[in-house]
Amino acid sequence: MTQDELLAALADVRLPVTMRALDWHEMSALLGLGLLIAALIALILAPLLRQRASARRRILATRGLPVQDRLLAVARITGHLPPALREAAYLPAPQLRDEQIERAAKAGR
Repeated sequence: MTQDELLAALADVRLPVTMRALDWHEMSALLGLGLLIAALIALILAPLLRQRASARRRILATRGLPVQDRLLAVARITGHLPPALREAAYLPAPQLRDEQIERAAKAGR
């Protein structure tokens, strides 16, 4: 018996009537699973897709910090300390107002 004859001798596969087409129960279950998977993917990707605050907003958020801490925060945010603030960073108690620090940080970019 050759392979073709063997395949011809096999009976046709017959599925039950209920398995030939999806009914509304199965369709709604698949829709629910799809929505659940989409929600999980959205939760996982949310931190990566969130828009980062601008440097200006982050600098404004440092208001209220002591001057030394604020100078350090501005240096971290901008990646460098603007030249107008470098001398004040080494003083024991710099006397800078918030507006001066923000203006120097904006000009130093």
